[in-house]
Amino acid sequence: MSSAFKRKPPFLFILLLFSFGCLRSQDTTQHVMPGRVNRSDQQSKPYVILISADGFRYDLADKFHAENLIRLRNSGVEADYLQSVFPSLTFPNHYSIATGEYAAHNGIIDNNFYDPRSMRTYNMGNKKEVEDSSWYHGTPLWVLAEKQGMLSACFYWVGAESAIAGWRPTYYYTFNTRISMEDRIQDTRNWLLLPKEKRPHLITFYISDVDHQEHLHGINSKETRDAVAFVDRSVALLVKTIDSLHLDVNYIFVSDHGMVDIDSVHTLSLPKSLDTSHFVILNSLALVHLYARDSAAIMPAYQILKDSAKGYDAYLPDNLPTSWHDGKKDDRYRLNGDILLVARPPQVFKLGNRSLPVATHGFDPSTEVMHASFYAWGPAFKKNLKIRGFENVHIYPLIADILSLSITEPIDGRLEVLQPIRTGP
Repeated sequence: MSSAFKRKPPFLFILLLFSFGCLRSQDTTQHVMPGRVNRSDQQSKPYVILISADGFRYDLADKFHAENLIRLRNSGVEADYLQSVFPSLTFPNHYSIATGEYAAHNGIIDNNFYDPRSMRTYNMGNKKEVEDSSWYHGTPLWVLAEKQGMLSACFYWVGAESAIAGWRPTYYYTFNTRISMEDRIQDTRNWLLLPKEKRPHLITFYISDVDHQEHLHGINSKETRDAVAFVDRSVALLVKTIDSLHLDVNYIFVSDHGMVDIDSVHTLSLPKSLDTSHFVILNSLALVHLYARDSAAIMPAYQILKDSAKGYDAYLPDNLPTSWHDGKKDDRYRLNGDILLVARPPQVFKLGNRSLPVATHGFDPSTEVMHASFYAWGPAFKKNLKIRGFENVHIYPLIADILSLSITEPIDGRLEVLQPIRTGP
């Protein structure tokens, strides 16, 4: 592996505590679903590579002079920002991008959450739960494609390791830190060199480095700058490698959320007068879910939390901001809990002895520092176009439109939001 793509493994293993795949096994096997082929009418369709750089805040390309990404976005479309769904966390946003649905509609409402009905906890670091399809609702893009006779491949994505509605991508890897970037790019090239009947037309490609370094060292650190440069070089190499094949490939570069350095001195805690024994409590730093063991405890606890609120806001399911699409009417699977506490950045909740990162996310997605990135280039997109910010659920119908896939169930994303960035009539 060339020196340009070497990373330091110890950092990655530490950082998995904060992001994609904590304590997960290092399975480097390419998984291939046998017997699948592209339907004949799908073989002439274009290709989409959906790239996610975790934590790549809307301003990072300019802040750290990511010259390749700037050049590529200038050849296509750049949004002022990409707005996350609530909460602005990794798992909810990757799955919302994949399904075109808000988190409360697709079931992945946090990186870690509790289901009072089954008394089980979804935890992003628990391989068994992450692979359990019962948590995932909606129709991810790769499932949509596969059901319509179009092959897909996932080099990591939330949900791609589970058989959602009985379907997996034809080609996929479980998340691991051992496969080098050069090998990942080579494998992507190899997918596109397969015979037409075996070639994936939808590929997801996830890069974790920026998020990891931000959590460990902060948004303004040398390490974050180096991680941005690594993503910049990686995307440039990916594009150079794939474009050499002279295929009709379209690229969409996104991130899942922004990032902010936290106040690790003035942390938030629960009031001492609150009897926590009445609740199952899950803390995601920027927000806390309280699940009542007895419904009689809800209103007294809410009043205590609301009266004590300083640096955070306390909500019942009925009074969450409508823009979050997370309230009682939206919470289809009753996973948000009975009380939700949301910190105001840069403050976070510290419950127990949990160590804190230097920077984090998960706050109100309308907050500027939580804004993510969106760039798109390739034959399907107009050139030298800058657009206003938009919510990430609208990416789903855009990709479905490029690939001429029929959306088969209601989603929250709307094609008209991004239709103007397309070439053609």
